[in-house]
Amino acid sequence: MRAPLLLSLLAATATLQAGSGPWKFDFGSGPPARGFTAVKAGDRYDAAKGHGFDLAGSPADAAGHVTGRGGYYFSLAVPEGCYRVTVTPAKGADLAVKAESRRLMLSRATGTESFTVHVRRPEFPGGAVRLKDREKPYLHWDDKLTLEFNGPAPDLDRLEIQAVDVPVVHLLGDSTVTDQPYEPWNSWGQMLPCFFGPEIAIANHAESGESTRSSLSAKRFEKVYRSLKKGDHVLLQFGHNDMKDQSPDALAIYRSNLVAIVKEVRKLGGNPVLLTSVERSGGVKKETLGGYPDAVRSVAAELDVPLIDLHAMSRVFYQALGDRLMLAFQDGTHHNNYGSYELAKCVVEGIRTKVPDLAKKLRPEVKPFDPAKPDPPEDFIYPASPVKDLTKPDGD
Repeated sequence: MRAPLLLSLLAATATLQAGSGPWKFDFGSGPPARGFTAVKAGDRYDAAKGHGFDLAGSPADAAGHVTGRGGYYFSLAVPEGCYRVTVTPAKGADLAVKAESRRLMLSRATGTESFTVHVRRPEFPGGAVRLKDREKPYLHWDDKLTLEFNGPAPDLDRLEIQAVDVPVVHLLGDSTVTDQPYEPWNSWGQMLPCFFGPEIAIANHAESGESTRSSLSAKRFEKVYRSLKKGDHVLLQFGHNDMKDQSPDALAIYRSNLVAIVKEVRKLGGNPVLLTSVERSGGVKKETLGGYPDAVRSVAAELDVPLIDLHAMSRVFYQALGDRLMLAFQDGTHHNNYGSYELAKCVVEGIRTKVPDLAKKLRPEVKPFDPAKPDPPEDFIYPASPVKDLTKPDGD
């Protein structure tokens, strides 16, 4: 074997080993537990060290833990992959944990809990996703695993992180699916992870303003195809932006794109799941998505693909809210934290009834949901992240 090739293989092996962990962090002013790295509130992230508190928010040291009202961030440099995260709150803590771009992992943790985070880069062998300029600084595209700790008593004691090989649920879609990076915007896709246990990871490849055509062109699908493993699931929800195409054959192209995508996912050993598009606020009385939901339904029937009729369920949910409808929306298309959480429950219910093998990965405490009987908005408790931008996302 030639020396350069040998050195290259050794370097690749070293990188893999360095990226698999486990990493064990013990937070606060006291001495760390055996085998753990001590992290104090003033330890900020730097690339040389590869871990530390990051971004907005400043935690404070307490006896054996750190705390930080309003939310604080901790980052770890890792390669692309799936990472099992085990969080141990301090005694008496009440933590919410988000990952990457406000992806909800735990809505409430008072004891040790685990979940799995998917970390990715734009690059893949032979190419890269063509990012929009606004995407380039998003946390879900950088070289770190970033966790946000928030909640009524955000007291963090220990954190353990380990690379794992688990099935992945890939999401592709538009602004109503993507991990919205800033408050007060939100989507059902970034709420979905909290309903699943650590035996599976959610990879959200959706982006605001995207259609099937633009996502294919930007190589978002190719990114998924290159990483797809046998048994992975691919959930597709497009339509809002496809319908803006004024071409006379726009609907036919949309339908043919869905057919081609389903066939490619199956060819690669994955399990496609089709979702009709979530309705806009104006769709309570009169549907706004034209023939696009019916096109999804027809493809699902023709190719025998599981169908989650989110279009129908979202209308039932909106109608149940009555004159409080806009308590679920940030504008006529995009949802706030409450609206997206309830829509994620609709998706989970669709998974429970239409994708039973995936439903086995739901957390045991997740109960059936009836969109005609949503949680009251006034009872919804959700700690807002410390990052805010009122700029409207792409898409309508």
